[in-house]
Amino acid sequence: MFEQLVHHENNHSVAQTVAGRIIETASASINVRGVFHLALAGGTTPRCCYELLRDADIDWHKVHIWFGDERCLPIGDDERNDVMADAALLTHVNISASQIHRMPAELGPDQAAAAYADLLATIPCLDLVLCGMGEDGHTCSLFPNSPALSDGRPVVPVFNSPKAPSERVSLGYSALNAAHERIIMVTGEGKREVFERMSQGESFPVMIANSEWHSTL
Repeated sequence: MFEQLVHHENNHSVAQTVAGRIIETASASINVRGVFHLALAGGTTPRCCYELLRDADIDWHKVHIWFGDERCLPIGDDERNDVMADAALLTHVNISASQIHRMPAELGPDQAAAAYADLLATIPCLDLVLCGMGEDGHTCSLFPNSPALSDGRPVVPVFNSPKAPSERVSLGYSALNAAHERIIMVTGEGKREVFERMSQGESFPVMIANSEWHSTL
């Protein structure tokens, strides 16, 4: 099921390689379309990657930042994904605030999902989506057995998440599948069991078709 799987010796190698792929894809997208639409992942795995991009040769004036998911917490809360992205990358590069498209998760799952779907509809599709994987095989905020898995909308509300906070907003499969490229980063020994179960054919939410996987497992 791993169409493109690259094994790495350590987390830094994953971060370096994925940062390099982002730089390459940004350059290609800007050359062809004049813009690069990048959706960022939350969690701990991408942070090092974002830090490596601070000094990257990217024309940030032509980059638009999106988010794969967000937690329904107040603006500026330390547990929000956009706060992590700000600290790791966005406050260190020359990108306009108008080009950073934050999920308005503070409005609650339903209203935030509808608003972000309207915003996403203003572009043809995302160029590159970065995804992580949780120990239960979730990605973005698409958890096993969640009704959001069968929601066909591009942005979906998430209730009763098994991880706090229980309310979230996430890109749905329609938006993920429509992106030009998808990269999934998997690090952390606690994810090995699910990763091995996937390799044996078991299905988990993170198994998005036509994705490039970078893993230490």
